[in-house]
Amino acid sequence: MITRDSIETAYSFFHQKRRIYAFSMLPVQQEEIEYAIASYVEQMNPALYQVLSHGCPDFLLCHDRFFADLTLAVAELEEQMLE
Repeated sequence: MITRDSIETAYSFFHQKRRIYAFSMLPVQQEEIEYAIASYVEQMNPALYQVLSHGCPDFLLCHDRFFADLTLAVAELEEQMLE
């Protein structure tokens, strides 16, 4: 079951980290954000992660796609909050 609270919490966290990541010029800061998101993914609502990932097992965990995945997650969570 996906609660409204889990959606709002994930949105707040991902949105904040995405904004910082997008404007950061420091590779160390970007790595820390990737680590923070990976840690969050480990403990987040599994049903919510499944919806966001669309079955991709390394969604938000792959360095090469990280920013694109994070952008998609934020957009999906925004849509869910409007429902």
